[in-house]
Amino acid sequence: LDVLKEVLDAHDGVVPLPMIKNSKTVDPGDGASAEVFQLETAMGAAIESFKGAGAIVVDRARFAPVKTCADLLRVRSDAYLVTADYRLVLSDDCNGKPPLVDLDTKIYKKVAGLDKMLGADGVPSLKHCEKLSVKGKVVFEKGIVFKGKVTIVNSADEWKTLAAGT
Repeated sequence: LDVLKEVLDAHDGVVPLPMIKNSKTVDPGDGASAEVFQLETAMGAAIESFKGAGAIVVDRARFAPVKTCADLLRVRSDAYLVTADYRLVLSDDCNGKPPLVDLDTKIYKKVAGLDKMLGADGVPSLKHCEKLSVKGKVVFEKGIVFKGKVTIVNSADEWKTLAAGT
């Protein structure tokens, strides 16, 4: 805290962070809506403000970042468990490796696309899945279990339902 106070005192009460400019649309669900810029800073860059600071690598078995819908599907599945003390941990069935999930970004970039895929109760079992790849518009029926390496492709323009047991 002493070092933080020094940095704040040296920069008028602000940790100096680089500005990031992200191009987005006013309506994230409509790629044709007006383009805007979102300005933000990244707290991870604050490490540069502290002399002698370093970083450590945290294994994905202990840390499950959610930045994409593929990440969200992975943590919603049974590949992760919530402990009694509310920690999200990788299931022992995954043998220390979370499943790789690759979703078609044209369809599943936004949560609305993932929600359409999962329906009301369609979160599949991924605890025995090494890799899941989904291309095209697919709806998962309740009770689907993926094992090993799985690729699902629907090249039609309409949504197709993948039934449990197929």
